[in-house]
Amino acid sequence: MSNSTPPPRSISTRVSYATAPVTATALDKPVGQWLANCRKQGGLGKNTDVARRREQQLAAIDPDWNPGAPGLGWTVDWQRTYAAIAGLVASGAGLEEIVPGVTTDGVDVGRWLQRQRQHVVWHGLKPGQRKRLSSLGVTPLPPAARETSRKTVRGGSAAFERGCAALTQYKARTGVTGPISRTHTEVLPDGAEVRLGVFLSNTKTRRARLTADQLQQLADLGLHWAQQTLTETPR
Repeated sequence: MSNSTPPPRSISTRVSYATAPVTATALDKPVGQWLANCRKQGGLGKNTDVARRREQQLAAIDPDWNPGAPGLGWTVDWQRTYAAIAGLVASGAGLEEIVPGVTTDGVDVGRWLQRQRQHVVWHGLKPGQRKRLSSLGVTPLPPAARETSRKTVRGGSAAFERGCAALTQYKARTGVTGPISRTHTEVLPDGAEVRLGVFLSNTKTRRARLTADQLQQLADLGLHWAQQTLTETPR
C-alpha cells in the first residue's frame, strides 16, 4: 500500500495476520501498529475506492484481519487467542492436550479454551465465534458439567463465575469491558440476570480477597486493574 507498509505475508505464515499484537514487527516494520491503525475508522484512507481495494488486499491475506468489523463483532484479543489454538491444532496438537497451563506467548490458552466451552460463555459468543471454534472440533459443555444451578448463584465462586460470564457476553457484544454503568444488568442465555456494573465495582473494591486464578480470569477479559494486582501482589 505504501513504502511504510509492513510486508504482511512475511508474518502470516507464523501467526494469524489479524492477530499481530501492536508491538509486532516484521522485517523491521511496525506491522502490529500499522494493523491497529488500519482497523480504525478511516484507517484505510478517505478515498472510498482506495479504502475498498486495501480492505480486499488485507482480506485476501486473512479474512479475519479486522474481527471488530460489522458482521463479525469481536475483539482482536479473542481472535488472537483463537488463532493461537488454531495454530496448535494445525501443528498436530489434540484439543485434549490444550488444557489449563498450556501457554502461547505467555497466554494460558488452555484456560481460555476451557472457559469458551462453558455453557453460559459459549451461548454468549457471536455466531461467528462459535463457528470458528466448532471448526476446530470444540464443543460446549452441558450446563450441569461446569455450572451450578441458578438457585446457588448468589454466593461464593458461583456468583463470581456468573459475573465473568456476563462480562464475557458484554465484551463479545460491544468489544470493550468498560466503562460500565453501575446500574447495567446483563441477561445470560439461561435467563439469569447479572448486575454487571455492581459486580465489577464490588470485585475491584474487594480485589485483595480474590484468588490468583480469579484475578487471572478478570485480567484475561481485559481488566487492567486485575493484571496490575497480579503483578504487584505476592501470592
